[in-house]
Amino acid sequence: MSRSDDADGGTGASEVDVIVIGAGPAGEVVAGRCAEAGLSVTVIEHERVGGECSYWGCIPSKTLLRPGEVVAAARAVPGAAGAVGGAVGGVRAGVDAAAAFARRDEMVGGYSDEGQLPWLRERGVSVRRGAGRLVGERRVAVLAPDGGEQVLTATRAVVLATGTRATIPPVPGLAEADPWDNRSATGARAVPARLAVLGGGAVGAELAQAFRRLGSAEVTVVESGPRLLAREEPFAGDEVRAAFEAEGITVHTGRRAVAVRREAPGTPGTPGGPGGPGTPRGPVVVTLDGDGGPEHVVADEILVAVGRTPATGELGLPAVGLPARGFVEVDDRMRATGVAGDWLYAVGDVNGRALLTHMGKYQARVAADAITGRLDPAGRPAADRADPGAVPRVTFTDPQVSAVGRTEAAARAAGLDVRAVTVPTASVAGSSVRGTDAVGTSQIVVDTARRVLVGATFVGHDTQEMVHAAAIAIVGAVPLEDLWHAVPSFPTVSEVWLRLLEAYGL
Repeated sequence: MSRSDDADGGTGASEVDVIVIGAGPAGEVVAGRCAEAGLSVTVIEHERVGGECSYWGCIPSKTLLRPGEVVAAARAVPGAAGAVGGAVGGVRAGVDAAAAFARRDEMVGGYSDEGQLPWLRERGVSVRRGAGRLVGERRVAVLAPDGGEQVLTATRAVVLATGTRATIPPVPGLAEADPWDNRSATGARAVPARLAVLGGGAVGAELAQAFRRLGSAEVTVVESGPRLLAREEPFAGDEVRAAFEAEGITVHTGRRAVAVRREAPGTPGTPGGPGGPGTPRGPVVVTLDGDGGPEHVVADEILVAVGRTPATGELGLPAVGLPARGFVEVDDRMRATGVAGDWLYAVGDVNGRALLTHMGKYQARVAADAITGRLDPAGRPAADRADPGAVPRVTFTDPQVSAVGRTEAAARAAGLDVRAVTVPTASVAGSSVRGTDAVGTSQIVVDTARRVLVGATFVGHDTQEMVHAAAIAIVGAVPLEDLWHAVPSFPTVSEVWLRLLEAYGL
């Protein structure tokens, strides 16, 4: 088996065991795991090794959220509040936006992927710079940046790991207004005085709060559904909305943008946003629908966060009998359905199963084990056992929304007979110790026939570390009677587990 390091554009071998198109987190993991099993692997990447999450998603967004989160937490602690100053109830004063942007640049490696390459090189994975597309069974054409093209052949498998891109809905005038997407927002160099956000899901909610706390005087969130974070329990979206409104973020639910226009710079009465050096941008006017007549929101920038579109349009899917666009449907071993021979796999966001980085990496391990013939830790053929029943997720707003498994509604829709119990997250001493503003609700969803958890949600400050315990309980199908003997430490927020079990009747 031939191996070569083509990260700097070398020609390399034209035949390898495994070809991976896309070097985001999922692509990296499947490539590395296959290489560690002794296979020759080539990864094709047209942007940066590390993908969306590393440069324009999870890492920069959480880095920008962190300063405001810390300041808000300090303000809730007597003895620390005075150290951060600012108006009572506010969270913006004391946050240094320039320093936050500098830290963001550091966390994304200055938008260079040189720091990402050693991990692949150490495993003997070859990296080809360019765009990959399928041109036949096990065959991939690589279009290099200089225009040259080479066809590679995989003896075992081709793995698609190209992820998704932001969806821009067909609202009249929106595309012409040059809106921000997640890349523009996480890569911002200045804080807009006024920000409009279309979409109240995780991305929209997180970035709305990030910019409010970084210094935006006005932030408006527009969500077409009845509440924020529509895929989570109803109380989660309601509690995040209450927190947003308490810190001056305007939230419109059940409303849609029906028109958008960007005015010329310097329009009287609507001063322009920060723009870039030498490129002033005029304000954006967003028209919302409504029973009482249209309403207008004026902002300096508009962020579109209404969903993701699979990056499959240039992959050459028709060459192997698949639709040209859309998510690539897979089975539980991550093999593309409708393609004979079990040689084509799709992992991560591109298959549409669970658009989360950690789930993409999990799927990558499943795919690599299927390709190499490795059994799972229980001695069974590799297969996805987490989706949809045990998917963990965290929305890093303040309060955080941390959940795993099914919501109560989703569990009932799946035909399960369930009972949900809730308690205030602040009902335990651990929450009060952290500060005076303990908020949120915790809930478990129990399959009454088996007496095991099928879902859990924790809303509050720093609840993200609560999720893994719930994931273990769900995946392991741990009976409630056994969970009762998992004693939480005092005084921690984890004591809420005891309160939940008591509420259930134990």
